[in-house]
Formats: sequence, C-alpha cells, structure tokens
Amino acid sequence: MTDHPGVAAAPLELIARIHATDTRCVLVVTGGGVASLSWLLSVPGASRTILEGTIPYAGTALTELIGHEPSQAVSTATAEDMARAALGRARRLDPDAGVPLVGVAATAALVSDRPKRGEHRAMVAVADGHGVRCWSLLLDKGRRGRTSEDALVSHLVVAALAEACGIAAGALVGLGPGDVLTAPQPQR
Repeated sequence: MTDHPGVAAAPLELIARIHATDTRCVLVVTGGGVASLSWLLSVPGASRTILEGTIPYAGTALTELIGHEPSQAVSTATAEDMARAALGRARRLDPDAGVPLVGVAATAALVSDRPKRGEHRAMVAVADGHGVRCWSLLLDKGRRGRTSEDALVSHLVVAALAEACGIAAGALVGLGPGDVLTAPQPQR
C-alpha cells in the first residue's frame, strides 16, 4: 500500500470555475474528504463560494450537526442528513443571498492506524433547493494509504460541488479499476 505516489493534484482549474459561479455553500466533511476544504480555500475567489467549512469528527459533533444519532456514520442516510444540515446552515448564514445555496457533505471510512473489518468507503451528498443527491464510493481496500484515499474522496467532493454549480466535472480523478463509484441520476 502506497500513500503519496499517485495522489492526484488538487483540481485547481475546476475549483476556479466553481468560484466563478454565483453558488455559495457550506461544506461538512467527516472521516475523509478533508483535503477538499483546503483545496477550495486555496484558490482565489473562495470567499464568494464557501460560507463555512466544518469537520464534525467526534460522534457527538456529528449527532449535534444532524440532530440525532446516526444508525451508521458512513451511510447514504447520514450523508444526506449532513447535506441538509449544511444547506440549512447556508440559509441561516446568507438568508438574503439571492443566489443558489447548497449544502455539501462527505462521510467516509478510510485507512486507519488499526485494521478495519469493513469496506473503505465514502458517501458524498449535495442538498439544494431541488432536493438531495448522493454519490457512493467503494474504495479498493489495501490499494492506497490514508492520504491517497482522502484525495480521491476530496476529488469526489469537488466534483459534486461542481455539478451543483452547473459545471461538468468529467471523470473522477484517481478512480482505479477496483473502485466502484455510484452516481445519482441526473436531475430533470
């Protein structure tokens, strides 16, 4: 298992295109996808896009965010609840925005300092005025180290935000033959 070799670089051009839109968001990540927040903030124009970014890493922080204890921290339901909470926060932070507001959330189970019996996986959800969409990513366990898994999830977070901004993100950078990405159906 390697960690840094093959880690895809931040999608700076895509992020610049996101920042050029009117969309504003609150981003919430736990367990993985953390690099996405750093990437988004490192490109000029971030203050037009990011209202807030949080990392509710403790179980109690996640429970407080979504208003109940999740039955499973890394699940579609939890990611969707997180995205709804993030959208609600965006609406409170910018109530008179007059621009699209979105909540973006990621929850993940990645490489740890102790063996994991379950799958390495991530759920990324986006909530907006049209509903919630969720992507599921099953990672090829044992193929990557923590940094590389986080980078892949972070690319998915940025791609999901790009889609919410009306930008086609293209193929997910870093996706390998043993990884399985399930994307939501396009909105009509």
